[in-house]
Amino acid sequence: MIISTFKVLIVAVAGLAAIVGTWEPVQAEPLIVGAPPSLRPAFSDILPMFEREYDVAVDVVYTPSKTLLHQIEKGTPIDVFLSAGIEEVEYLHKEGLTLNGPPRIFAQTSLVLVMSSTSPHMFFSFQEALSNPSTRIALGDPQTSSLGDVTARVLTKSYPTYKSRPHILYGSHSEDIIDLIRMGKADVGLVYRVDSISHGHIRISDENPIGAYVPIQFGQAIVSTVRASLRSAAEQFSDFLMTPRIQKLLSHHGSDSIRLPMGLTPIERKERVS
Repeated sequence: MIISTFKVLIVAVAGLAAIVGTWEPVQAEPLIVGAPPSLRPAFSDILPMFEREYDVAVDVVYTPSKTLLHQIEKGTPIDVFLSAGIEEVEYLHKEGLTLNGPPRIFAQTSLVLVMSSTSPHMFFSFQEALSNPSTRIALGDPQTSSLGDVTARVLTKSYPTYKSRPHILYGSHSEDIIDLIRMGKADVGLVYRVDSISHGHIRISDENPIGAYVPIQFGQAIVSTVRASLRSAAEQFSDFLMTPRIQKLLSHHGSDSIRLPMGLTPIERKERVS
């Protein structure tokens, strides 16, 4: 009887060892970041650095900022919201849907007029494009993106009758506008300068299409839809974007320099000391 029990115990232990030998640790849930398509080129460098240094997987949902805002309002599980404009993050903050205080400005860019890199024209101002009714102009859709919202706001102030002009086309974000130019459906388009840097199909035609520098600030926040288990990782990612080396990378990908606040994050303090 004792021998039989001992045999059963050996079999049970062997079976458990087999199970343990084939068991693999369950991967933690990835941090979900909602970001505008404008950040895609920069994030190809930035995300691997964060994942390697903090051992946190990141999934990015590249979607126009206004669309992301509406998704967050409906409870879509997004942990960190990055907006191609400060207004969307300010709105969520006022609605009590952000968890780390007022919006943090992590990048800045401006509006530029772009045209096809193969165009025979060496220079084409936005005013020239508007005055020629046959020129097809691609603009951001104010219903879906921060780009469209900013564009509509500045054009309404500087060129109040622009909407009545023929041959105005709309894209949901900069990549759509660039595609319209690339496919020959539009002659010129207003996009963020940061979007014009990494595309070989276009070149900047007018650096100040509105006649003056129009700064656009990118805001970020940890939002109310953040999962409790990822709150700490979300805070780390938010701080990571503000560090000097990441700011330098963003500038490398076309962002304008921004003045960081006087108070340093824990990561920033560590970098300054090292």
